[in-house]
Amino acid sequence: MLLKRIVRLAVAAIAVPLAVAGARKISDRIEARHGSTRASRVLRRGVTAAERVTGRGRPAW
Repeated sequence: MLLKRIVRLAVAAIAVPLAVAGARKISDRIEARHGSTRASRVLRRGVTAAERVTGRGRPAW
């Protein structure tokens, strides 16, 4: 039971940041090709919300 929770936590600790980074990259590529679109804004808003919830953010530099 405890091992199952630890594995689930480890997967979440790896999967969530990867998903956030992937969504940010996709958003950046969409904006680079087509400018600001509804899809890129929605992705960016989702990334920002996920970063706020997880306490992770993009470096300021």
